[in-house]
Amino acid sequence: MTKLPTDRKLEIIKQTLEDRKAENVEVLDLRDKTIMADYFVLASGNSNIHIKSIVDGTIEKLKKEKERAERIEGYAEAKWILVDYGDIVLHVFAPEEREFYDLESLWRATAERLTAR
Repeated sequence: MTKLPTDRKLEIIKQTLEDRKAENVEVLDLRDKTIMADYFVLASGNSNIHIKSIVDGTIEKLKKEKERAERIEGYAEAKWILVDYGDIVLHVFAPEEREFYDLESLWRATAERLTAR
């Protein structure tokens, strides 16, 4: 199985999110900030069905490129689905879950602390 370059994988994910009408898409660049991943991609869906559709479309597109997720969490509930591709972690949220966990603010604050060192 070939490994897609991170930038190509990110391009496919962003295009799929656009195609599936994901809302409030944000890409957090975590390079040089954590070994967890290079990027977090965050998006919202407007219903459980929409959230699953976004995730299914992403998985399908990357599978065509011979990329498989290392882990998928939260699919059954579809309030916050995490799809881990190693270098990129996709988070697709219901709006209320996204607001509650507020990963954007958490990672921005972490990045600022790390940069200040």
